[in-house]
Amino acid sequence: MSYETLTLRREDHVVVINLISLGNDQLKMARLSDDLSDLCAKVTSDSETRVIILTGDGENAFSMGTDLLGGISSAKEELQRKMCSIAEPIARFDRPVIAAINGNALGQGLELILACDIRIAVDTARFGLPHITTGLIPWDGGTQRLSRLVGRGKAMEMILTGEVIDAHEAYRISLVNRVIKPDELMGVAMDVARGMASRGPIALRYAKEAIYKGMDQTLEQGLRLEADLYFLLQITSDRTEGVTAFREKKTPRFEGR
Repeated sequence: MSYETLTLRREDHVVVINLISLGNDQLKMARLSDDLSDLCAKVTSDSETRVIILTGDGENAFSMGTDLLGGISSAKEELQRKMCSIAEPIARFDRPVIAAINGNALGQGLELILACDIRIAVDTARFGLPHITTGLIPWDGGTQRLSRLVGRGKAMEMILTGEVIDAHEAYRISLVNRVIKPDELMGVAMDVARGMASRGPIALRYAKEAIYKGMDQTLEQGLRLEADLYFLLQITSDRTEGVTAFREKKTPRFEGR
């Protein structure tokens, strides 16, 4: 698979997506939406891919937004729609997605990593949704995903003030899961990804589904969904392998069946 706005590499069951720095180029950002949508479809049908790492080419790969001088009003409707839905393909991945954040995540770049499941950041990174300072609001899920992640109060503060916070504050409010030194970033991200990839792939997908869908349901509905997915796992070969390996005190070899 070859794309204009990103590169790919695979290590066993882990696929690393490396974003090419796009800046404020509207056409390239629209192309990124297409590339991520295509990649999502391919990954969903690929049983060998169990975990995804999303990272960037350079320190500014996650600092993105439309060209303020040109504005988005002059863009064609389809172009505008694509520029406002870059994060959605990431949210559609049914496998765990780890964001390895090697620089600032500002504007739409932060909205992109909000669609990931786990965020690991370097200690020099900064985070913010400064749209309000130019008379705009976040347009790619920022108002919805940030509040679900850090709570309504902190999301209100960040979005209504346009505040930019450092990595340690991001960790304190649970915007990121870990803060590490730059030279350790990919090593730590790969360790986390490999650990996940060694688990049952069907269980990984079902656990992610239960968490996300349950957030938009009542507790009773969420518990019912959890139970349904749990019982579906009972008839899988991976469940049998897991129980057998536990009893025999050996490492399970899950095959996603």
